[in-house]
Amino acid sequence: MGPIDAVLFDFSGTLFRLEEDESWFRGMQVDDREVDRHVQAELMHRMTAPTGRHVDMGPEASHAWANRDLAPHLHREAYLHVLRESGLADEHAESLYGLMIDPKNWTPYPDTAEVLRGLQTQGVRTAVVSNIAFDVRPAFASIGVAEIVDEFVLSFEVGAVKPDAAIFETALSRLGVGADRALMVGDSDEADGGARAVGCAFALVDPIPTAERADGLRAALAQHGVAV
Repeated sequence: MGPIDAVLFDFSGTLFRLEEDESWFRGMQVDDREVDRHVQAELMHRMTAPTGRHVDMGPEASHAWANRDLAPHLHREAYLHVLRESGLADEHAESLYGLMIDPKNWTPYPDTAEVLRGLQTQGVRTAVVSNIAFDVRPAFASIGVAEIVDEFVLSFEVGAVKPDAAIFETALSRLGVGADRALMVGDSDEADGGARAVGCAFALVDPIPTAERADGLRAALAQHGVAV
């Protein structure tokens, strides 16, 4: 592996995290019980876990879930099903889903902006490579770094989802960097780690709350000889 000329970043659990506000759940019940902190945490996990299934699904729901990151209407159908099956009333499922897909409700990790700026200063190209069905660019604009990211390679825009090699190859092609000079950083060994199959290096980060991971991105980059 030569010097790193490009870094590909996952979005959810890597650069940003969806962190709930108490007000989101006010007045909500799950199976006729008030939503407490444990239930909040489980609902948030079900909305943001990169892989796995968390509720029973028939054929239609299974199709929507499998393809949720390729089309906004399937994403909506899939997550409303998950929330309803988790015990939320329709109007509360709709409300939570609306909060989830608003990029301005996502919290950046403490070192996100500084790392992206540091890489730009060093001439290292960057891409956000995400399995997602809504535009995340406003989240980056909200912290002043949307113009710093060279490419946004979002599954619903390019028609491929991680770990499919096509999404990583699209990112590398757009950046003009060979896989042997690129590093993928993400929180899912299964999804983001797919970059290894095309020849990229891979660094795993822990998708813990943002307040508990001050320099996870810096540490991940440092493991591969990139100091920012």
